[in-house]
Amino acid sequence: MKKVFCLGESLIDFVAEKQGADLSKATEFTKKAGGAPANVACAIAKLGGKSNFIGCVGKDPFGQFLLQILEDHRVDISLAQRSDVFTTLAFVSLTEEGERDFVFSRGADRELKYDPSIKGNFDGNILHLGAATALLGGNLEEAYGRYLFDALTHDTFISFDPNFRTDLWKANEASFIKKCLPFIEKSHLCKFSKEEAQLLSGKEHLSEACNYFHDLGTEIIVITLGAEGTLVSTPDTEEIVPSIAVTPVDTTGAGDAFIGCLLKQIAALDSTDQLMEDHKCLLDMVKKANIAGAITTTNYGAIASLPTREDVLDVLG
Repeated sequence: MKKVFCLGESLIDFVAEKQGADLSKATEFTKKAGGAPANVACAIAKLGGKSNFIGCVGKDPFGQFLLQILEDHRVDISLAQRSDVFTTLAFVSLTEEGERDFVFSRGADRELKYDPSIKGNFDGNILHLGAATALLGGNLEEAYGRYLFDALTHDTFISFDPNFRTDLWKANEASFIKKCLPFIEKSHLCKFSKEEAQLLSGKEHLSEACNYFHDLGTEIIVITLGAEGTLVSTPDTEEIVPSIAVTPVDTTGAGDAFIGCLLKQIAALDSTDQLMEDHKCLLDMVKKANIAGAITTTNYGAIASLPTREDVLDVLG
């Protein structure tokens, strides 16, 4: 099985205890491990895959807590870095509909330094670029671009999830779009929410958005549509794969569970060429990934709610 290298941030989510209101009304918070790439790494490992986290946390108790969580979930943390800068924090509250209201306090994640010795590890494996903070400057942004180049030159399957966060890009969406385009162009697989697909393509209709992304260069596009399922697009086919009915209480980490489950399945293939050659295989993978994402929404906390392989198989029957 291939190893999936997840590049980007691990951070502390301080989750408001009394849900159903925005952050301005929250008074009590619980500490949770978060950060999209870390969530994806845990999702892969919990499903029985092999994942490696590449990111930076602070030399403080919060940073130690995050690395311990990753290690407890059998994620390889040998490439993680520590910084004197304080660990990145996010404050999260949930509306009555289970949607997130959150604010970032950025710290150590931006300090990740590029390590040229890593690139040999990418040979024949998978690199997942899914950091919400990666394009905001600092050493992380430089490392993000250089690791992309390394993956391109080492026969690596590349996955990209832009993880757009409104709070991070207020009045600067144009810069976000410009910085994302080279990654869409070079990635084999891109995962978007409906809103991200519309923002990055400038197209209202998702079919037009997919055509735009395919013209840029990406071969496989998955657009998560919440309860409706996932739109799967290749240059020759387009289809919506339905999800399962659940009662969501917290959508945090659902997209990470989805892409983690999909990448774990891709990692098990003898050749990633099968994704383009066997459309049914791809659709079956997305069906399982939809289940993983849906299960995650039925409990609180991203990593704590990630399903096991048995959880997904139980739903499939």
